[in-house]
Amino acid sequence: MGRSGLTHLDAQHQPAMVDVGAKEVTARSAVAEARVRLPAAVAHALRASGHRTSKGPVFDTAIIAGVMAAKRTHELIPFCHPLGLDNCQLQIAHARSGEIVVRCTVSVHHRTGVEMEALTGATVAALTIYDMCKALSHDIEITAVRLLAKAGGRRHFARATARKKR
Repeated sequence: MGRSGLTHLDAQHQPAMVDVGAKEVTARSAVAEARVRLPAAVAHALRASGHRTSKGPVFDTAIIAGVMAAKRTHELIPFCHPLGLDNCQLQIAHARSGEIVVRCTVSVHHRTGVEMEALTGATVAALTIYDMCKALSHDIEITAVRLLAKAGGRRHFARATARKKR
């Protein structure tokens, strides 16, 4: 770790990939979510159609896109280590607030965590929902992309709202 405390800077404050070679291989997991806020008419139309648009099954397509994105995170985010994920699951559901909640859970046995993979999976799934619904309205918002929990490695994290929902 560089003197600044940031893990992706070396002692000279230059960008650098973190060397995880000496770390212990452990079970690691992360859960992230993104929320998609649809106008009421779009939410109603989507439910009435069984979550299908002219582009196809929205939720099924978003799940596939999210898993694909999580597996390729290292190609999108500089300095992310390529990981052979043990598992990646996406759940998509309507919340009471009328939003669509996209939750991505990722696990691996490795020397580095999977927070970025979970965040990438949730975000790309949300973007896919936007893409498949934009013909109905461009007034769609992707909000609250956030890490809910991570386990493994030196530090564990659980957002207070994540603990309540489990």
